[in-house]
Amino acid sequence: MKYSKVCEVYEKLESTSKGLEKTKIIADFLEKIEKEPEIIYLLQGKVFPDYDKRELGMSQKLVIKAIAKASGENNEKVVKSFRKTGDLGKTAEELIGKKKQSSLSQSSLTTEKVIKNLQKLPELEGKGTVGRKIDLIVELFHSAKDKEAKYIARTVLGDLKVGVGSGILRDAIVQHCFKPKNIKDKKEKIEIVQEAYDKSADWAEIFNKACKGRLKEIHLKPGKAVKVMLFPKAKDIDDAFRIVGKPAAFEYKYDGFRMMISMSGGKISIFTRRLDNVTKQFPDVVGVVKKHVHGKSFMIDCEAVGYDRKTKAYQPFQAISQRIKRKYHIEELVKKLPIELVVFDVVYYNEKSYLSEPFKERRKLIEKIVKQEKYKITLADQIVSDDEKEVEKFMDKALEEGQEGLMAKNLKAPYKPGARIGYGVKLKPESNEFDLVITGAEWGTGKRAGWLTSFDISCRDDGELKEVGKVSTGLKEKESEGLSFKQMTKKLKKIITKEHGRHVSVRPEIVVTVLYQNIQKSPSYSSGYALRFPRIKMLRPDRDKSDIATLSEIKKAM
Repeated sequence: MKYSKVCEVYEKLESTSKGLEKTKIIADFLEKIEKEPEIIYLLQGKVFPDYDKRELGMSQKLVIKAIAKASGENNEKVVKSFRKTGDLGKTAEELIGKKKQSSLSQSSLTTEKVIKNLQKLPELEGKGTVGRKIDLIVELFHSAKDKEAKYIARTVLGDLKVGVGSGILRDAIVQHCFKPKNIKDKKEKIEIVQEAYDKSADWAEIFNKACKGRLKEIHLKPGKAVKVMLFPKAKDIDDAFRIVGKPAAFEYKYDGFRMMISMSGGKISIFTRRLDNVTKQFPDVVGVVKKHVHGKSFMIDCEAVGYDRKTKAYQPFQAISQRIKRKYHIEELVKKLPIELVVFDVVYYNEKSYLSEPFKERRKLIEKIVKQEKYKITLADQIVSDDEKEVEKFMDKALEEGQEGLMAKNLKAPYKPGARIGYGVKLKPESNEFDLVITGAEWGTGKRAGWLTSFDISCRDDGELKEVGKVSTGLKEKESEGLSFKQMTKKLKKIITKEHGRHVSVRPEIVVTVLYQNIQKSPSYSSGYALRFPRIKMLRPDRDKSDIATLSEIKKAM
C-alpha cells in the first residue's frame, strides 16, 4: 500500500477530536489493509506490537539532521523553522516539500518501506550507528511528499498527534470485523476483542484473527509479555467485602514493583506491568526462579520487594526503582539493592492456561510449585476470612512490617489480564496521593536556570489526558540528596515534542507519585480541577499513562 493512503487517514483523524468519528475513520480504513495487518501499528505511530518495547532511538537532534540532509538545507534553517512551528513534523513538511526533484523523489513511498526502515533502527549498534540511523530516515524523506514527510518525522519521534488510543483501535476492529447489530452485541464483541488483546498485546494479530473469526485461537504464550490484572481501591474493609464477597483472601500489599515472570524452553523472561522486558536487569531473579519454581513452562505474577542486606529490613519502592532501567553495572546493583520475590498468582502452567481457574485453585498451585526461601522467594502472606476484625489485625501487622496495606481477592474469580473490574481491590491507609503523568514543563530561572523545574501533571479521562495542576516541589537541587531537577531534566529533554518560550510539551511517558493537600475546582486546567500544594514523592518507572489516576478518582477524592 502507498504510504500516502495512510497519511490521508492521519489527516482525517487529526481533523476531529470526536472518538466516534475516529472509530469510523479507522473502521473504514481497516477494510483496505486486511492483507497487510501490520499497517495497523502505524495508526498509533508505531512499527512494533505493544508487547515489543524496542525503541527507535531517534532524538529531536537526529531528526533535525535527517531533515537537513534530505532537504539540502543546513541545520540552522531547520532549527529556525522548528522554533516557528513547534513541530518537527510540520518543519519536515515545509522543507522536504520544497526540495528540488531528484531521481528518487519520483518513486511512491510504500508502507512496507516505512515499516521496514523504522524497524531497523533499534537493531543498529556499534561504530557509525548514528549516521546509519539518519540515513534510514533520509532514505524515506527522499521518497516522501510533503504530508508523508510530516508523518514520518512524527512517527520517528513517537508523537503522531492523531489521537488514536487502544480503545478507539479496539472499537474500530469490532465495527469492521463484527458489524454489531445493537448496543448489547457491541459490548459483548468489545469484551471479546479486549480479552484477546490483553492476552497478546498485538493489534495486528487481533485484527487478523478477528477478520477470520478466529480470536479463540489467541492464547497465552510464555516468553511473551502479557497485561497484568489490575486492582481498584476500596474505601475500607467493609467496602472490600462488598466488592469481592465473603469470605475473601487478604494478602499483604507489598511496596515493590510488579513482575510477570515466564519460563519456556528452559528460558526465563521477566516483564514489568508496562510490558518492558527487564530480564537482563535481574539476573538474581532469573537464578532464583530457575532454582525455586518447578515446572516445564509457567507464567507467575509477582512483586519484587527490596530489602537491606545487613538489617534485612524491607525497603520502599523508591529505594530499588533504579534497578528497572539500569543497563550497566548490573552485578553491582544486585549486591547493593537485593530483592525478595513475592509470588501471588499463576496464569499458565505446563502447557495449560489458568486464566479461567478460580483464584483459590491458582493459590493452591503456587503453594505446590514454589519452594520458598526467605529473602529469595516467598508467597504473599495471606489469610482467608469473613471477619472484619480479623482483617483489621492482619492489616495492622502488614503496616507494622513496612508494607503498604492489603489486597482483598475474590476466591472464585478468574484472572483477567489488563482488567480493573473488582475481582480484587487495594486496601491502603488514607493518603492524599495520585500517580500522574508529566505532560509539560517550564525552564527554570536564577539558580535553577538550565533545568526544567515546573511540571504539568495530568490524569486520564476516556483515553484523553487532562491537566490537574503544576508541581515544582519534591525534587532536589543536589543529585546526592535524591531525585534531582537535573536528573528529571535529562529524562524530559529526550521526549520534548514542542517548545513555546520557556514552556515545553513532552510525550506522556514519565509517571510520578504526587502528594497533595486537597483538591479544588479550577477553570485553569483541562480537567476542571487542581491539586493544591502538590509535591512529587517519587518516580514510577514501572508504570505508564494507562496506570495513572482517572478524572473520576480525582473528583471522588474532593
